[in-house]
Amino acid sequence: MRGSRRPKPSMNPRPPPPSTPLEHFRHRDSDASFASSRPSSIGIGGGPGGSIANVDLYKDRSYQQSALSAINSYLSSHSVQVFLKFPIPPAREITEALKFLVARLDWPSPKLEDDLPVILKSLKCPFKLNKSMIRNPTVNSHQWPNLLAVIHWLFQLVRYNDHLEQNSEAFLDNNPVGQYTLQSYLHYIRGQDDEAEEVDREFVGKFERQRDESEEQLKVLQQHATELEAEVEALRSEPSPKEALEREKSMLEEDVSKFHEMIENLEKNVKKLQKVLEEKEKALEAKREEKKRILQENEELKKRVESQSFNERDVERMKRELQAVERDIGEAELARNVWEEKVWELGPKG
Repeated sequence: MRGSRRPKPSMNPRPPPPSTPLEHFRHRDSDASFASSRPSSIGIGGGPGGSIANVDLYKDRSYQQSALSAINSYLSSHSVQVFLKFPIPPAREITEALKFLVARLDWPSPKLEDDLPVILKSLKCPFKLNKSMIRNPTVNSHQWPNLLAVIHWLFQLVRYNDHLEQNSEAFLDNNPVGQYTLQSYLHYIRGQDDEAEEVDREFVGKFERQRDESEEQLKVLQQHATELEAEVEALRSEPSPKEALEREKSMLEEDVSKFHEMIENLEKNVKKLQKVLEEKEKALEAKREEKKRILQENEELKKRVESQSFNERDVERMKRELQAVERDIGEAELARNVWEEKVWELGPKG
């Protein structure tokens, strides 16, 4: 392997490595089991900032039963011929369960009496377990909660370790930073400086392109936001559709009221004109009667004239009287025609 590769200033400092199972457990509460919905306050804590190790929780019989059920389910899924009975399983079953859980943490063929305390200390287990209890796990009801807490804690750690193994590839597929870190580190430990620098350039170039695209998108979004703000301001300054409709409704109601007033006025005028027309018709009828009477008088006068002898003066006088009568008759006829025309003009409007 060639000498250590000096990191480029643009890539310094390197992003921190993914969190370990231990760090994950320091920042989250664990459940009584991955198969149980009962919450738990048990966790891995190495100091005041970590989770609280509550042994008292394991003194609750229903919680003990839930924890044992989750552990037995996990053991059965791996075809392990071990079953932890409730309330306190036999010592042999406890020992076999501990051996299996420790082996799942990549600790082959553990000697529990010597290895388990070291494992628990290295993993910063919050529960204490003395060697005598490990050597002979035949415990009473007072010692059992602490031993169950250790077993359950190891079971949770094993489940988390299994979860990481199952999802490690999916994590890299959906994590470009993780892929870059893996490729860069592989080139680094192999001393392939040129390949590592090429990975750095591709990674930086990709993020610079993404930055440029994001800036363009940001400009477009800002412009769109400005347009939307202008539209909102215009909508705020203009009356709402409801207000416009209410205003139009008010104007239409005013027009309707004006039309009603006009109709009422026209009806009043029609009544007045009808009354005047009736009066004129009565006057016209009176004129006709008067004309008829005058005609009768004329006939009588003619007869009298025929029966009497008249001098020239009488004839002139009668002619003047006849002309006056005919003039009155002509004026009456003209007045009648005028009123008849007015009646015809008012007839369609009514």
